[in-house]
Amino acid sequence: MLKIVKPGLATTVQDGGRPGHYNVGIPLSGALDQYALRLANLLVGNDEGAAVLECTLLAAEIEFTADGIIAIAGAETTPKLNGSAMPLHESFAVKAGDKLTFDFMKSGARLYIAVAGGIDVPQVLGSRSTYGLGAFGGYQGRKLAAGDVLPVGQASPRTRVGRRVQSDLAVHCPKEQELRVLPGIYDHNFTDEATESFYSDTWTVGSEADRIGYRFKGGRALPFKQRTPPFGAGSDPSNIVDAGYPYGCIQVPAGQEPIILHRDAVSGGGYAMIGVVVSADMNRIAQMQPNYKTRFVRVDMAGALAARAEARQRLDRLRAALAD
Repeated sequence: MLKIVKPGLATTVQDGGRPGHYNVGIPLSGALDQYALRLANLLVGNDEGAAVLECTLLAAEIEFTADGIIAIAGAETTPKLNGSAMPLHESFAVKAGDKLTFDFMKSGARLYIAVAGGIDVPQVLGSRSTYGLGAFGGYQGRKLAAGDVLPVGQASPRTRVGRRVQSDLAVHCPKEQELRVLPGIYDHNFTDEATESFYSDTWTVGSEADRIGYRFKGGRALPFKQRTPPFGAGSDPSNIVDAGYPYGCIQVPAGQEPIILHRDAVSGGGYAMIGVVVSADMNRIAQMQPNYKTRFVRVDMAGALAARAEARQRLDRLRAALAD
């Protein structure tokens, strides 16, 4: 088991997610950075989608109540075990009574703490992930608090200390990113000037950035074409008759600031979507702090599929590197 001494800013239990329930309004949930989740788990010999701790911006302080092996992947920071610096992206041993603390995150926004055996909270709809809006999953359906004690499952025989990856397979969190976007089914509602500025302007992550969505500021307004609102839509030009929101879609309320919906977002609503971030780039968003910069890059379906194939190849290389 492990005990939460200080919970940090927003620490939750997350795993590979809860797909298959979007049609009834239950989102994917799961780790925002799926690659970092898999890396941390593979380092300690877990199934790659096992439950871990996801820490956001300010990591938790943890006391271990039993011996074990852990690994930490994601944002650039310095983990400290009883005050001594420990490596990222490498498995190491902990003993009962040890305390794990962290420096501030120098780059990136989320880190993942995997424990050999996985965090053994109950499954809800096939997942141990926390869904905060629904108040279920994870540990009592909420962010972790001081004093929470989390059970840990049985470690795999494959677990060992010192398992690591080379730099090209580690998580990197640059402060400027390009996000590839497949045009949305409502982009025809925007003026040509809006579409041009959306892809040419540099956008800044706003403070409104969490598991539900990321708001981007600093670009020009994105006006809509004049039209008669369809029956059932609101009067704002950004309103549409309610439609499904795909994972990664970009809505633009009032034509002002794009919002990318992430893994805890609602499954539908009434804002027009200018595009959808390709699945391969959603992990990048998870590691963006407020004030990080991005440019949106328009791609076609072939480009989106190529990006997905490239991401899968990198994950396959990670699996191969940690298969021993």
